[in-house]
Amino acid sequence: MIKIERIVCNMLQENCYIVSDESGECVIVDCGAYYEEERKAITRYISEHQLKPVHLLCTHGHVDHNFGINTIYDEYGLQPEVHAGDATYMKQLAQQAVQFIGFEPRYTFPAVGRTIEDGEEIRFGQHVITVLHTPGHSRGSVCFHLKDEHVMLTGDTLFKQSIGRTDLQGGSMMQIIQSLRLLAQLPDETIILPGHGPQTTMGDELKSNPFMDR
Repeated sequence: MIKIERIVCNMLQENCYIVSDESGECVIVDCGAYYEEERKAITRYISEHQLKPVHLLCTHGHVDHNFGINTIYDEYGLQPEVHAGDATYMKQLAQQAVQFIGFEPRYTFPAVGRTIEDGEEIRFGQHVITVLHTPGHSRGSVCFHLKDEHVMLTGDTLFKQSIGRTDLQGGSMMQIIQSLRLLAQLPDETIILPGHGPQTTMGDELKSNPFMDR
């Protein structure tokens, strides 16, 4: 049985997810923890539930989704896994911080451990996460699909009744619309866990999201 914990992080209210199962293994998705209490909340949850982190996954390379990856590296030795399209952005996290929040963090971000590809299956415990390349918010944006559980972690590709912005470097409205059409093929009962804001379902988004078109 899958369990997913959401921890809302940093000044941009980014969603970090800890996905675990009965094996005790877990993956951490989009560790945007900036403040110390957010970092402690993540490590405390992992410790209290006796979990073993085995992957640090990134839906994309923007700094608000990666503020806390140094804590995950320091605590568990995991380096971020990101699509090659955003590998360059991951080398520019400090510069992004200056752009987004006005100052550079006083710590070093770990290097990308490896790049992930469209269609790749990432295994942990008794479960499989499938990578879907969904460019548009950034060149290397991906979603993570837990098919058997009808769950999709969509990063900044799809939000409840909205989508991620496309006016940043590497963004494209044309590409994100194509990515949304791909996601629209998922069953209506699919739970959508976005990078910001509350969860929703694919059925609800097809009914109420003006950007969705099956």
